[in-house]
Amino acid sequence: MNINKRKLLAGEPYQIRDQELMNDVFHARKLVRQLNALTDRQYKKKQKILRKLFKHVGKNADVQPGFRCDFGYNISVGDEFLCNYDCVMLDVAPITIGNHCLLAPHVQIYAAEHPLDAERRAAMIGMGRPVTIGNNVWVGGGAIIVPGVTLGDNVVVGVGAVVTRSFPDNVIIAGNPARIIRRL
Repeated sequence: MNINKRKLLAGEPYQIRDQELMNDVFHARKLVRQLNALTDRQYKKKQKILRKLFKHVGKNADVQPGFRCDFGYNISVGDEFLCNYDCVMLDVAPITIGNHCLLAPHVQIYAAEHPLDAERRAAMIGMGRPVTIGNNVWVGGGAIIVPGVTLGDNVVVGVGAVVTRSFPDNVIIAGNPARIIRRL
């Protein structure tokens, strides 16, 4: 493992165009293409690919076609996870999703970010912050969750919400930026 992969895994800034990391991306894209080509009736094959792609996969995890990710090995999902159509997970940092979580179509989870400094961006320096989603969370269609966010258990994220900060257990959040609409 080279220095840039060690940096990525340690949550430190790294060189995006590092060859080892690019090979990891190419490998993940190959697995994602295979996953997206499967039908619902090919459940066992789907599980096999998910277990190769993700760091951890709980019981009865399901990912529908149109899924995209960067590396896969930074994604952990719990039992009874459902990821609906056309979801994106930029897993430069860990993305951890609990048990009984539902992602509606077009949900985007970004653990990747770029430096604010233009010179560092031009030098293709990447970085990220983990995203953690608790148990029994439902994320509505088209919602976006940005780097560094933690959602507690039993959270409901409204359709189209942009989640820019962390929220506690048992709340419904919605809007841009997302805010608490109601406590459960």
